[in-house]
Amino acid sequence: MQSKQILTLDDVKKIASAAEAEAKANNWAVTISIVDDGGNLLWLQRLDGAAPVSASIGPAKARTAALGRRETKVYEDMINNGRFSFLSAPTIEGMLEGGVPIMIDGDCLGAVGVSGVKSAQDVQIARAGIAALTAG
Repeated sequence: MQSKQILTLDDVKKIASAAEAEAKANNWAVTISIVDDGGNLLWLQRLDGAAPVSASIGPAKARTAALGRRETKVYEDMINNGRFSFLSAPTIEGMLEGGVPIMIDGDCLGAVGVSGVKSAQDVQIARAGIAALTAG
């Protein structure tokens, strides 16, 4: 039998706090979503001023990153490069840059999805949150 690491509530709070700090330091109004390795929502935080639609897009990005075990930019690039048939992939909705898997020792523990600013900025926020977890 194999054992696997899982995100605890304390881990999720640490990720969310660091992601929020990164967003606020840049005055970015976003939604921060954190999911487990099965794409199940563990955290949803819509900062003041974030567009209501970001509360749907952020979790979709996180879920796609967790289930695919890769950043959602991979899917966006695939589609932008002409593989339009990938849009029909079942149960995957957040194929926009801004979803980042939480990878520890080669295992995916979940993902962070951010929505509300430019895609690269969404990723910056997600990575800041994940960095807080892996820093200690």
